[in-house]
Amino acid sequence: ACINVIPCQDNGAICIQPCSPSFHGETSFVCEDRKWQMLSDACASLDIQSLFERISQSELFPCSGGHGAAGEHLPFVGGGKLGHGKPGDGAKHFGTGNHSCQADFSCIIPDILSSPAIPGNIADIVELLKKISLLLSENVTRGKMQSYSRIANHILNSSIISNWAFVKDRNAGSILLDSVNLFAGKLLLRNGSESIQEPFIATKGYSIHRNTSAKSFDFSMEFNSTGNITGHVVIPEDELLRLPRASKAISVAFPTLGAVLETNQPDPAFVNGMVLSVSLPEELQKIFLTFEKLNKLEQAGARCVGWHSAERRWDPGPCEVRAHSGTAVVCVCALRRRAYRSFSILMAPAVPRSPVLGYITQLGLGLSILSLVICLLIEAVVWHHVTKTEITYMRHFCLVNIAASLLIADVVFILAAIVHNTALNYQLCVAATFFLHFFYLALFFWMFTLGLLILYGLLLIFFKITRSVFLAAAFCIGYGCPLVISVLTVAITEPKNGYLRSGACWLNWYETKALLAFVVPALSIIVMNLIVVVVVMVKTGRSSFGEGCKSQDLSSMIRVSKNVALLTPLLGLTWGFGLATIIDSHSLAFHIVFALLNAFQGFFILLFGTLLDRKTREALRMNCFSSRRKWGLE
Repeated sequence: ACINVIPCQDNGAICIQPCSPSFHGETSFVCEDRKWQMLSDACASLDIQSLFERISQSELFPCSGGHGAAGEHLPFVGGGKLGHGKPGDGAKHFGTGNHSCQADFSCIIPDILSSPAIPGNIADIVELLKKISLLLSENVTRGKMQSYSRIANHILNSSIISNWAFVKDRNAGSILLDSVNLFAGKLLLRNGSESIQEPFIATKGYSIHRNTSAKSFDFSMEFNSTGNITGHVVIPEDELLRLPRASKAISVAFPTLGAVLETNQPDPAFVNGMVLSVSLPEELQKIFLTFEKLNKLEQAGARCVGWHSAERRWDPGPCEVRAHSGTAVVCVCALRRRAYRSFSILMAPAVPRSPVLGYITQLGLGLSILSLVICLLIEAVVWHHVTKTEITYMRHFCLVNIAASLLIADVVFILAAIVHNTALNYQLCVAATFFLHFFYLALFFWMFTLGLLILYGLLLIFFKITRSVFLAAAFCIGYGCPLVISVLTVAITEPKNGYLRSGACWLNWYETKALLAFVVPALSIIVMNLIVVVVVMVKTGRSSFGEGCKSQDLSSMIRVSKNVALLTPLLGLTWGFGLATIIDSHSLAFHIVFALLNAFQGFFILLFGTLLDRKTREALRMNCFSSRRKWGLE
C-alpha cells in the first residue's frame, strides 16, 4: 500500500492503490517532500450504469417490454465504464418500478442518498447527471426537476464540499454546472411559475412577456451550519420590452459550488458569493444580480464575473460592479455572448501584497530575537543590583517574562512558517499553532500584569503586598489564563477540524471564529493598558502644569511624553495600530507601520525596558567596573 511506503523516494512519483473490496476504482498518491500525498480518489460504491438504466429504459424505449433488448442499446455512463454491481442487479429493476420513473426519477433517489458522498461517488453522480441532461431532458416536469435537484444537492452539501478536491476529473464542477443549467433550462412551468428548493441548490422560473414589469428571482439558501446567504436576479423592465412574444426565464442558485470552481486567476482570488445561473430569451441583453458576501469581513475590491463554459474559467469581461457595500455586491451583466450563463463575485485577500511587508517582517523578527536575547542576558547580569526593593523586583520580574514570552513566540512563529511551507504534517501545524497562541497570549497577559503593577505603585501607595503573593498572582495571570484559553480553544474547535485556518499554521476565522480566542483577550488588555497610560499621564503631569513658569510646564510635558514613550511598547499598545489595518485594509502604509511596530517590538523592549532604565544602566556600569578591576584592567 502506498501509505505504508514512507518515505517515498522521488518527488512527483505516482502510486496507485486499489480500493477496499466493497468499492470499485482506485486511489492515486503523489510523492511530495518524500511523503505520499493523496492525489485523487476514484473509489466508488454506486452502480451508476444500473441506476441510469432504471430511469432511462421507459424514456428511451417506451414500447419495449423485453429486458435484454433495451439494455443492449443503452449508452454506457462514467466514461464508458461498465457497471460494477452484481450480475443481474440492473436487469432485476426492468419491468418493475418503470411506471413511477416515467413521471420522475424518484426510484433511484434512495440508492443515491444512502451512498456516502466520497470523491468516487461524486464523480459518478456528476456523470449520471450529465447523461440525464443530455438524453432525458425532453420533458422536464416538476417531479423530474425535484429528483434531479435532490441528486445534485447530495454532492453539494457544505459538509462534504472538501471531498471535491480529490475527484479525479478536475473539471467535474464545471460539468455539473453545465449539466444543471441544460436540464433546468428545459423546465416546464405550471401556471406561469415554478419554484424548487433544496438546501444547496434552488431553481425558480417565470413566464415573461413585454407587458410585465421588472421580474426578479429571490434566493435565500443555506450555506453552512452558521446561517443562510441570499442572491437576487432582476430582469429590468426596459429589457422585457425587447421580447416579441411570451417566453420563460429560469434561474438556478448554488451557494457552495463556488468553492469547487477554480478561479484560475493570477492573484489569490476566491468566490465570495453564491453562483447564480440564468436561462433567458436571446433578445435580452443585460440583467442585474445582487450577491450577499459569504465572508463579510473581507474588504477587498470585488469583481463581478461570468463563468466561461468553453474555457472553464471565471471571466470579468461580461460583468461590471454597479454597487459595493460591506455585505453585498450589485452586478450588471451582459448577455450578448451566450457563453456566459452563470455568474458570481470574486474577491482577493484584503491584506496588500507587497514584498516590503515581507522584508520588514523578516528583518524585524531577526532583530527582535537578537534584542530579546540581549535583554535577558542583561537582566541576568544586573538582577541582584536592580531587585533590592519589592517594587523593582516585581517590575523586572514582569519584564523578564514579557521578553521570554515574546522570544519564544517569535521562534515558534518561524517554526510554524517552516512547518507550513514544507507541508510536514497536520499534527505539527496544530502543535505550532497551539504554542504560538499560548505564548502570544502570555505576552499580553504579562503586559497586563505590568500594567496592574504600575497602577498599584501609583494608586495604592500605603497598601503592601508580599513577594510570594505577587508571584502567585502574576503566574496565575501571566501563564494560567493563556493556558486555559489555549486549551479550551483547541479542545472545542479541533474535533470539528476548525482549529487551523486554510493556508497557514494559525487560528481559524471563517468557519469557527477560533481567532477570537486571541483577538478578544489581546484587544481587552490593550484597552486596559491604555487606561493605565492615561492614569500615568494624569498623575505625572497634574502637579506641575499651570503652577510654575513655562520652562516647568515644558519640563512636565517632556516627562509625560517620555513616560508614554517608555510604556507604549512595554504595555503592548503598538498592537493597537492593528485596528487601523481593519478600518482601512487597503492602505499599504497602515500595514507597513503595523509591521514595523510589532516586528521590532523585541528591540523596543530592550531599548525602553532595559537600556533606558537608569538603575539598569548604573548596575551595568558597576558590573563592568568591577569586572575590569577583577581582571586587572584598571
